[in-house]
Amino acid sequence: MSNRISRLFALLLVMGLLVAACAPAAPAPAPAADGSQPAEPPSAGAQTIVVALTGAPTTLDPADHRSRLSETVIRNMFDGLVTRDTTNGVHLELAESAELIDPQTWEFKLRQGVKFHDGSEMTADDVVFTFNRIIQENMIEYPEPHTSPRKGLIAPLASVEKVDDYTVRFNLSAPWPPAMQLFVHQQIVPKAYLEAVGTQGFVERPVGAGPFKFVEGQLDDQIVMERFDEYWGGAPTLPPVGPACVARAIFRVIPEASTRVAALLAGEVHIIQGVPPELIGTLEAAEGVVVKTAAGTQPKWMEMNVNQPPFDNKIVRQALNHLIDKELLVEALYDGRAVVLPGVLSPYNSFADDSLTPYAYDPETALSMLAEAGIVDSDGDGRLEWNGAPWSFVVDSLDEHRTLAEAVVAQLQGAGIDASLRLWEYSVVKPLLDAGERTAYLDDWGDSAFDPVGHMEAKWHGVEAGSPYGRGNFSGYNNPRVNELIKAGETETDEARRRAIYNEAQAILYDDAPAIFLILPEEVEASRANVTNWEPASDSRINLHDVCLE
Repeated sequence: MSNRISRLFALLLVMGLLVAACAPAAPAPAPAADGSQPAEPPSAGAQTIVVALTGAPTTLDPADHRSRLSETVIRNMFDGLVTRDTTNGVHLELAESAELIDPQTWEFKLRQGVKFHDGSEMTADDVVFTFNRIIQENMIEYPEPHTSPRKGLIAPLASVEKVDDYTVRFNLSAPWPPAMQLFVHQQIVPKAYLEAVGTQGFVERPVGAGPFKFVEGQLDDQIVMERFDEYWGGAPTLPPVGPACVARAIFRVIPEASTRVAALLAGEVHIIQGVPPELIGTLEAAEGVVVKTAAGTQPKWMEMNVNQPPFDNKIVRQALNHLIDKELLVEALYDGRAVVLPGVLSPYNSFADDSLTPYAYDPETALSMLAEAGIVDSDGDGRLEWNGAPWSFVVDSLDEHRTLAEAVVAQLQGAGIDASLRLWEYSVVKPLLDAGERTAYLDDWGDSAFDPVGHMEAKWHGVEAGSPYGRGNFSGYNNPRVNELIKAGETETDEARRRAIYNEAQAILYDDAPAIFLILPEEVEASRANVTNWEPASDSRINLHDVCLE
């Protein structure tokens, strides 16, 4: 048996023996104010499509989340000025035209005759209100006054003004090259309705201008929608145009992967997200089921707290990058449906530096580097020691990353590190990460715009007093030069200069190694064979407007 195959079997064996302790689950969201319970799905004859989500959306308010799961549900009830297809192309939606008047001013002409679900017409007043609610401080008053968490996605937007009833002008504080990609993630809400019912009333009975309208449901169970027959039609460049194909859509929360797969096999749901690699073969062999993939946009890594010893020594962080066999992870866990990360950006990002290559798997070099940092096996018992005791630390992660996290911890253990795994609910571990109280965290971060903006400043810009940055910087990494480069890249309009800026930042981050750069898996989803006109999207957001059931 080859050494590589031996390590593969050893890895899977250790993973099977690894015991993961989980933190208590976060409290479930409250049901609707009227006390209604989610409806049972109608019969097949009613043309209801059921989608199984990997987790619960956090809200149905387009301005009050930073969650792909939330946006998947929201985008089926709300439209934006622009939208994205399944392969990253941007298309005009509620905007009839978009013009960059000067480097810092966008002007949008709105489609006329677009109706919200309450029958009112969308105008410039709704668009101005929507964006002011995002960019102005404390505009969301429920459950207590706070600023939209989506503000950081459109940080250069200084103000929005109405030119006439169907024209809106966006004034930027500086040029903003990825504007259209990031406008995709802002959906329009009806000003009059939201002001009348308040944020609490709005999230309990949301009203949008999308292809489906809210019927009932609760966030931790399922959301039921029905077709909006007066829907204006959708982006003209993304046919078919018109009302949604199916009469009803249900988004059902099924966090456990095996339960999602069982529900699909039983015909209880039509589409499932997040097919785990170990169950792909089962679905591919099943009659009446189709497995589909898309290029991934969620790079995965293990961030190391650079402010806690010994991770404050970059030699240690570099050593661990050499210690993990990422190719083995791709082979053993993902059956080749993943790529190894060459650094902080996905290789599919438009500004990824293709001259960077992944850290090579080289345990001999890794152990030598650790020894240089004072981490050695002094007594030959196979365990590495630091400061006179076995080197021990906890890797934190989420249940959705369990398989990958177990495999990484198994490799650390196999190298003589007393590593253990703890699985959390994100809402529980997030405050601890923000406070710098954890040591190592395995997770991912979305790169759905295929642009460094929205990604680099979230993960790798240092936290500063009064700064919006640092919301995802769980390593506590703070390099002044990288901070400068990230800010410069946001507003540089010359592509060659912008590429040079990001290349320099990537090179520094590659050397500083605030994380073990792991892998980028493909997005794998599956459906019943009678689901037509559906493809998984790279940004993993599902749009049911075009989807039909045979």
